[in-house]
Amino acid sequence: MSEDAGIRLVLEQEGPYAFRIRFEGTDLEALHTDEPPPLGGGAGPNPSHLLLAGVANCLSASLLFALRKFKNAPGPIRTEIVAHKARNEAGRWRIPRAEVTIRLADSAAKLEHFERVLAQFEQFCIVTQSVREGIDVEVRVIDAEGQAFVTGISEGAA
Repeated sequence: MSEDAGIRLVLEQEGPYAFRIRFEGTDLEALHTDEPPPLGGGAGPNPSHLLLAGVANCLSASLLFALRKFKNAPGPIRTEIVAHKARNEAGRWRIPRAEVTIRLADSAAKLEHFERVLAQFEQFCIVTQSVREGIDVEVRVIDAEGQAFVTGISEGAA
């Protein structure tokens, strides 16, 4: 693995709550996001969808990595993630819990070292483990004059 060069995304507003997300340093197409009505037009996934997609995708890739590490050639998997929003003590919407179900195309009995795979695959998942441990986030707002305002630093659970 190479040293981490950082992950950079650039969001540009396209509508009331719609954004175009560019993945800097890649040849990937931009992703278009939007909040559902009544705020936005629902023209793309919203941040909650992206968060859940990141968790489910990372867990899926990590399971495949762990299976292949032990020389397995797994068939296609299917992953489903379900979460429900709930209001916290301050009345703000949060996602307190998500349930992930990964369906294998193969019998566990036919997979090499399956118990070891299960014991370790989640540790390979950067996204899920980061969400579980918490991420410190520093927020700055810069006005049209270039003046920067630090609105707060949240400290993760790590």
